[in-house]
Amino acid sequence: MRLQMAFPRSISFDLRQLAKQPVFTAAMVFAACCLLLLSYRHYSLYDSYDQGIFNQIFWNNLHGRWFESSLSSGLSADVIHQGAMPLVSYRHLGQHFNPIFLLWLPLYALFPLPMTLSVIQVVLVAAAGLVLYALARQSLSPLLSLAIAVSFYGANAVVGPTLGNFHDYNPLPLLLFSLFLAIEKRWWVLFWAMALLVLTVREDAGVTLLSVAVYLVLRRRQWKLGIALFAIATAYILLLTSVVMPSFSPDVSQRLIVERFGQYTGGKPATPMEAIGAILSQPGQILAEIFSRFPKKLYYLVDHWLPLAFVPAIAADAWLLVAFPFLELLLMRGETPLSINIRYATLAVPGLFYGAILWWSKHPQAFQPRMRRFWGVCLALSLLFTVTSNPNRTLSFLVPDSVRPWVYVPPMAQFQHASQARSVLSQIPPQASVAATTYLLPPLSGRRAIVRFPNAVQFRDEAQQTQSVDYIVVDLWQMQQYQPAFKLERNLLQASMIKINQLLQTQDYGIQSFQDQVLLLQRRSSTEPAIAAQWQEFVRQNLTSTP
Repeated sequence: MRLQMAFPRSISFDLRQLAKQPVFTAAMVFAACCLLLLSYRHYSLYDSYDQGIFNQIFWNNLHGRWFESSLSSGLSADVIHQGAMPLVSYRHLGQHFNPIFLLWLPLYALFPLPMTLSVIQVVLVAAAGLVLYALARQSLSPLLSLAIAVSFYGANAVVGPTLGNFHDYNPLPLLLFSLFLAIEKRWWVLFWAMALLVLTVREDAGVTLLSVAVYLVLRRRQWKLGIALFAIATAYILLLTSVVMPSFSPDVSQRLIVERFGQYTGGKPATPMEAIGAILSQPGQILAEIFSRFPKKLYYLVDHWLPLAFVPAIAADAWLLVAFPFLELLLMRGETPLSINIRYATLAVPGLFYGAILWWSKHPQAFQPRMRRFWGVCLALSLLFTVTSNPNRTLSFLVPDSVRPWVYVPPMAQFQHASQARSVLSQIPPQASVAATTYLLPPLSGRRAIVRFPNAVQFRDEAQQTQSVDYIVVDLWQMQQYQPAFKLERNLLQASMIKINQLLQTQDYGIQSFQDQVLLLQRRSSTEPAIAAQWQEFVRQNLTSTP
């Protein structure tokens, strides 16, 4: 089938010829590299908590328990602030509303594994680059369009989040690039279909549509379309966060708003409308928040601009298209929203790239050899910074996690330990309830009851009755490798040893295996003397050496 697109400069684009284009090669290289690295990450047991959460959600969806997750419950307000035990029937929709997951469920049903989610993520991002190329070709030359698409595949804000756990923003670039293409082609059915899909990505994904609406009004003079989009997105976000999500759990007001916008509400729980009112009533606080940690925020913007040779920094359309996402990120407190390797960075990516396309459509003469060389240097620096930042520890086999003190785990050591750890995990029955340390959660998450150790060793069943887990598995080797340089690992190692000793003293659990510093405890069992002696020696050595 041949689909001809009418371009402003009489450029035609044949979708059937896409596979012959250099951009398709770029997409395949990107996908192959990401899948190779994520496979390494997965099989060396470097997937972490969010991968386990989403895998359990998909696994429960397959069994008709829609969006339930005991791991997600572990992050709920009831558990964090009220001290309750994680609930197996807790619905993740109270924290984040992601109905779009149902579109990926058939593929997961064929391969119900944590790695399947990573494959879905890579495919979505790789496909987004192809749509971006088609979008650029509406007004730009093939070479300039290719440069923009390659820049997308080399952007830290794209590569970093992709080389991590499965995250809920991953469809946004594909959906928004398709929406922008619909604007260019005036395909309004596709436009509204993409807009509605964007709203299903996550409760705050609609902020990207607010910027699109403002752009349509101010730059395209499409008043009715822009106002309608703004009204629908605003109404949906408020209805979702004020009515729908609180019907599942109180996490929006009691946890999410407190954690991200508590500086405006006095650290107290608040509804979304109350939080918005508090923010708007404190313009001084808004300015203080925007300009606080200014060097870090400027560096964050540079990370976004760099792969596009800083064009978005001077493009008015780019600023309009990312105004609301950037405002949301800048007003949040905490370090996570300003990390270029974390999922939040994805919110700004589509608007910046479309804004760059719009700028180049007005300044095609600027694409001269000197500019091309500068662009190439910028893209190379973006890739270099991505590698050296070791996004989500995916490149730990290549890049040391710390220089002072030196922390580097060679690839063979990672694989050998992973093999030993998986041997221990194989001893846990598929239906058993489990408490596990962070990096052992993903491979065990395809079950009804699983919680994170040492935070919990109990859970609440469907009848709200508290139950102790059948097995506890703890990867002390992982903590031990990183504890010289990282306080989190030091504290976890200390807390884990104390917790295990408490459980052994009560005789509720016995050690079944202690293999390559991976400890497996089983409820209502005893510990063999040789294993007990091995454990006590480990504790003695690490309690004296742990700062």
